[in-house]
Amino acid sequence: MTTSRRHLLGWAAACAAAPLSALANTAFPRKPVTLVVPFAPGGNLDLVARAIAPALQGALGQSIVVDNRAGAGGAIGATAVARAEADGHTLLVTTPNALVVLPRMVKTGYTLQSFEPVGLVSGTALVLATSARNTRLPDVAALLRELRARPGEITAGHAGPGTTNHVALMLLEEAAGARFNLVAYKGSAPALVDAISGQTDLICDQLSSSIQHIQSGALRPLAVLSKERDPQLPNVPTLHEAGLAGFDATTSTGLLAPRGTPAEVVAALNAALARALADTQVRQRLQTLGSTPRPLSAAAFGQLLQQEDQRAQKLAQSGRLAGANT
Repeated sequence: MTTSRRHLLGWAAACAAAPLSALANTAFPRKPVTLVVPFAPGGNLDLVARAIAPALQGALGQSIVVDNRAGAGGAIGATAVARAEADGHTLLVTTPNALVVLPRMVKTGYTLQSFEPVGLVSGTALVLATSARNTRLPDVAALLRELRARPGEITAGHAGPGTTNHVALMLLEEAAGARFNLVAYKGSAPALVDAISGQTDLICDQLSSSIQHIQSGALRPLAVLSKERDPQLPNVPTLHEAGLAGFDATTSTGLLAPRGTPAEVVAALNAALARALADTQVRQRLQTLGSTPRPLSAAAFGQLLQQEDQRAQKLAQSGRLAGANT
């Protein structure tokens, strides 16, 4: 049994009794639970939400509804959850960036303080990929050469302003000392369409939503953005290997509830999430998508969000977030 497997089972066992008393005291859940995905269907968050939904439904004993509310870089869906009744029946599936970066770029109807952390779901690798027909960028070395020789000419699609994909591209610009022509979309799915067709030169995307297109041959991966190679793409180099020493960018996906949600409801949700992530089928599905299950307590997830908030603050102070909503 692997260390990660033991960790997941141990976490689920520790949480197993937690929701029982919480449910008895709060009559939760008393109706279907909605997972709001603030991006279009087919993207990383949507795929992760749908991967955990069946097991989460079994753990909670109520139907799970996945509701895609795309737009404004994730702000529309996040605002809807922030304004929802704080009873645990409406949850947000998102990355930290939508909560700590986007509000520093544009006016939103929420801040990080508008939510109660429920738990971390998974971590997903990011990949730079181009159309299989793109002869201009045969590999990552060519990409870096072109990027530096012709700043602002290479078009790079991403899932929307303030998303992990967007921030990763900005971090890449800083590391390479060059600039892309950044193109924002309402989620990964429409960005993938244009990358595959060659309307954009490349896409920065989560492996979970791009892996099927890479496997089909429609997209050619240039590099993964994690410091280590990804098991699903063992022959694809990292940016660290390509000469950008120490470069490391991945996506974290978590669950959040509206601020004011009772602590016992948050505890019940966290325990149900831990059970779901310990399910063999869920783990296999996430791993197939290129995601790694990463259960955390609500408090530990809150600490991670605070760390991301501090990172976003530094990015804002550097001036990179001003006018970055392209």
